[in-house]
Amino acid sequence: MTHQQTGLVLPRYEPATGAHPPLDSPGYKSTGLRFPHAPLVVLPQRLTEVTGPLLGEERIGELDHDLTRQHPGGEALGQRILVHGRVLESDGRPVPNTLVEVWQANAAGRYRHALDTWPAPLDPHFTGAGRVMTDAEGRYEFLTIKPGAYPWRNHPNAWRPAHIHFSLFGRAFTQRLVTQMYFPDDPLFDQDPIFLSVRDEGARQRMVSRYDHDRTTPEWALAFSFDIVLRGREATPFEEEDDDDE
Repeated sequence: MTHQQTGLVLPRYEPATGAHPPLDSPGYKSTGLRFPHAPLVVLPQRLTEVTGPLLGEERIGELDHDLTRQHPGGEALGQRILVHGRVLESDGRPVPNTLVEVWQANAAGRYRHALDTWPAPLDPHFTGAGRVMTDAEGRYEFLTIKPGAYPWRNHPNAWRPAHIHFSLFGRAFTQRLVTQMYFPDDPLFDQDPIFLSVRDEGARQRMVSRYDHDRTTPEWALAFSFDIVLRGREATPFEEEDDDDE
């Protein structure tokens, strides 16, 4: 039985509009080691890839949305922040019931990862990973710690601006999109080749969150709003296929 006979509609995305960073970004040195030097081979999406694994609410733990309280014996150290927003289509329609995952460095700018060995303290009560499902209006919300900047040896005295990685799933792994959220007025923007690899200034600003005083929790947490638009002229920049235009 063919996909046409079953009525299955395979997911596909329109080509990047020019805002997404090129896979070969000379300022970001490690792209020279991993960007493709030959034309990409398009693999057909099979039934198993678009129907599984299932990414639903049953996979979300009780504290997956609260990165500050995921470990017994204490809370994470640092400035608490509420990160919230909506996942939207290009026409403003919400994207409900989709998996949103985040990962980030701790307040000192260090990841809990074997390869992160710079001398900043690890926090035993902070893993730096969380996930939620969007609600019927496409809304998501995390409570976490504001991450610190960290050095990364890309160029002399290189420091990455504070950021949170976002991964979005639709109904299957073939629909995964990855981006980064930054914080307003970071002084490190102008020397960060990853941020600057998004060549359009307007598109870069779509990766910068907005301080939301109305959603702050008095004497508890600051709030930042970050909407994610999947497609169209106002799309959030994602890690995508290379653009044809330079």
